[in-house]
Amino acid sequence: MDFGRNSVERALKDKDAHRSKLKNLIALTAARVLIMLLFLTAALGAAFAAGALRGIVDSAPELKADSIAPMGFATSVYDADGNLVETLVMAGANRQEATYEELPKNLVNAFVAIEDERFWKHNGVDTRSIMRAVVGVLRGTSSSGGGSTITQQLIKNNLFNGGREKSFGEKLTRKIQEQYLALKLEQMMSKEEILTNYLNTINLGSNALGVKVAARRYFNKEVKDLTLSECTVLAGITQNPSRLNPITGRQANEEKRKVILRYMLRQGYITKEEQEEALADNVYDRIENADLVSKEKATHTYSYFTDELVSQVQQDLKDKFGYTDTQAHNLLYSGGLSIYTTQDPTLQAIVDSEINNPENYAVTKYALEYRLSVKRASGEVQNYSEKDVLAKKGKEFDGLYRTDAEAKADAEAFKASVVNPADDQIIGESMHIILEPQDSFVLMEHSTGKVKALSGGRGEKTVSLSLNRATNAYRQPGSTFKVLAAFAPALDACGQTLGSVYYDGPYEANKKQFRNWYGDDNYLGWSSIRDGIMYSMNIVAVRCLMETVSPQLGAEYSKKFGITSLTDADYNPAMALGGLTKGVNNLELTAAFAAIANQGVYTKPVFYTKIVDHNGKVLLENSPEQRRVIKDSTAFLLTDALQQSMLPNRKFASSGVNVNTTSTRAKPANMSSAGKSGTTSNNVDVWFVGYTPYYTAGIWAGCDENQPLTDGNGGNSFHKDIWRKIMERIHQDKPDPGFAMPDSIVSAEICRKSGKLPVKGICSRDPRGDAVYTEYFARGTIPTEMCDKHTTMTVCAVTGLLPTTYCPTTTRVVMVVPDSEVETDDSRLTPYQRCNIHTSAASLLPSRGMGGEAIGIPGIKPGDNAADETQSKVQPKKETSAENKKKATKETTAPKKKKKH
Repeated sequence: MDFGRNSVERALKDKDAHRSKLKNLIALTAARVLIMLLFLTAALGAAFAAGALRGIVDSAPELKADSIAPMGFATSVYDADGNLVETLVMAGANRQEATYEELPKNLVNAFVAIEDERFWKHNGVDTRSIMRAVVGVLRGTSSSGGGSTITQQLIKNNLFNGGREKSFGEKLTRKIQEQYLALKLEQMMSKEEILTNYLNTINLGSNALGVKVAARRYFNKEVKDLTLSECTVLAGITQNPSRLNPITGRQANEEKRKVILRYMLRQGYITKEEQEEALADNVYDRIENADLVSKEKATHTYSYFTDELVSQVQQDLKDKFGYTDTQAHNLLYSGGLSIYTTQDPTLQAIVDSEINNPENYAVTKYALEYRLSVKRASGEVQNYSEKDVLAKKGKEFDGLYRTDAEAKADAEAFKASVVNPADDQIIGESMHIILEPQDSFVLMEHSTGKVKALSGGRGEKTVSLSLNRATNAYRQPGSTFKVLAAFAPALDACGQTLGSVYYDGPYEANKKQFRNWYGDDNYLGWSSIRDGIMYSMNIVAVRCLMETVSPQLGAEYSKKFGITSLTDADYNPAMALGGLTKGVNNLELTAAFAAIANQGVYTKPVFYTKIVDHNGKVLLENSPEQRRVIKDSTAFLLTDALQQSMLPNRKFASSGVNVNTTSTRAKPANMSSAGKSGTTSNNVDVWFVGYTPYYTAGIWAGCDENQPLTDGNGGNSFHKDIWRKIMERIHQDKPDPGFAMPDSIVSAEICRKSGKLPVKGICSRDPRGDAVYTEYFARGTIPTEMCDKHTTMTVCAVTGLLPTTYCPTTTRVVMVVPDSEVETDDSRLTPYQRCNIHTSAASLLPSRGMGGEAIGIPGIKPGDNAADETQSKVQPKKETSAENKKKATKETTAPKKKKKH
């Protein structure tokens, strides 16, 4: 029995072992098959990758020695009529190449130390740097460096045009080809030749390509004479020519220079003593002086229009193609482009002639711009500017000379006082005499956004890319900003109409007391948004912003209008009056008003229509960028009020109160126009921005150093004359279609003192005249309520004062106004003194007025409707004191004043 049991157990065990061996055999076979498949897949993948790699390599551009040389094609700029107006070149970089022998050892070492530490050892591709860059990307560390060698950068910049790829696949393909060609180039050229080509083509900012031009640009010397400190400044620019520019980005360049000197020390190129000596060198003061000297030596000066065109094109190349500053600069100045601009040569000539016509300026003065660098016998260098010259004139001198000879004489006298000819050496000197007051002008076709003409300053332009007062100067916009920040959003988004009223009386907000231009203590009472625009009423604008719109919404609309310079500090009441932290530039302010002229549609200013590359292919087509900012009804309402502001109108007020429209001087005689003037505190900045059915134009005038435009400095109205003359000339022989009214506009009669429907027989009997007029409204916004600002009260029929028991009486129309200690033109209609004639029964004698007809308050009668804006003033009659008013009010049955809700 036991034997049989054991036999069965052995048989079962053998069977299990057999099964186990079979499973192992199957698993082993499967593993072998899988390994074979993996090897086969890998082999196929490798073959495919090799084929793809071979395809990429085979399609690489042909590499020749001259194919990596600097590009040498000038860019042509054409005006709107197709005339060649400018030729853009690379500041002579292609024609001023340095040889390797000219390159200082320190310059070569500085670039190698920061750009490609293993340049002298690798064969074109540095695998160690690539691995370091990959690790840096994975770890998210920015200090790990890039993987491209100087050889690769040379090929990318010159053979691949800087790299225009947008997709990852295209970039990967270019990168593979770039590395392949780098290996190939290292077999064709020596390291010295590669480095020389690289240093001759790189962008070093400020329109300087290549180290030879950069040495002259920044240091006014030949490249061979650069010191160690100067070499490291240039090497520090390469990675970002805009941010690391030693003039505009001094601090950033200085930090980069320290890094380069540290790398050079670590890599054994310099000693510790040389590093410390370079760090102690005050190199940046020499750069600023040489900058002015190099500008004086410029052989060709681009116009203000071209200056801004260059800026716009470079930015578009970066935005639309992802170019770096270097790539955009290289293509623009040496890519052989054809740029077709929007500039109208006829209109530009008109603008230039009027801006520079001395007859348009009552006074011409001169400002001094001066730089002097003196090297003492001790080796110390001292730098001086016009501030040092003016300091000797005393605090009373405002910096403006009567003649250019006086300015030059002061500069020469100062130089003689600080320079000892026997011991001192003048290493740099420059002098510019600037006409003052200055101005800028922008002319746009608002239907297309095309900038037709632009002037960035008065006087001869002697430097390209100099201060462009139309685009790069930010000034306070004054009352022009009321329209954008207060009135436009009130009409467009807050349910207000042109008839909506605000009380022109004493007003304080954010601990600031606001006043009107027509007198610190003169107020006109209830005034509409139309009044606020036509008569440029400060308190109406501020109350509109603070009580209806809010600074947040005002800023939002301003930004929608294209104003980019607002800061967080601008969200305050002063925004309504253009009191901004940074200010605005003329181009943006003109474009904002162009949106109103274009039925509420904003168009980003356009300076060119298309760019064609060297091979005739369209590189960029500049389609206008548009967006609706305000409704067409809002645009028309603003236009109608702005149009009236240019016509001779007098504010509805008592006789002797002459507040007139402020823009009549700018009105062209031959074309419908609408616009707004703007004047800042102390007449530092003056503006006029307006439009016709064809064009929108903005002019700014002022002094570069903010001297007030007093009569002695030219006055504060000449800019309106210039605007008018330019617009009359450019509209000569054009038909006047007027401003079209959209279907969204309706009209209705309202009371001008309430903005509501008039009360029959009351609003028309305002002692100052009929207060009922016809106003335009956006459809659906005509008021339905009746006037609540006019009322009647009983007065003495003879004196117009509060009646006694013995007075013959009549009714008189008066105003309901807020309680205030300060009189306004509205509050003066209500008498506060009791009649002092009819004090007893004996005083009841027959007299005129006893028939019950309404009579005027003594000294007040309906006034004229027209007065010249230059005579705008308020001459209120002196009434009772505030104390007498209070006392009289307690004794009368006069209607109680209502506080403003």
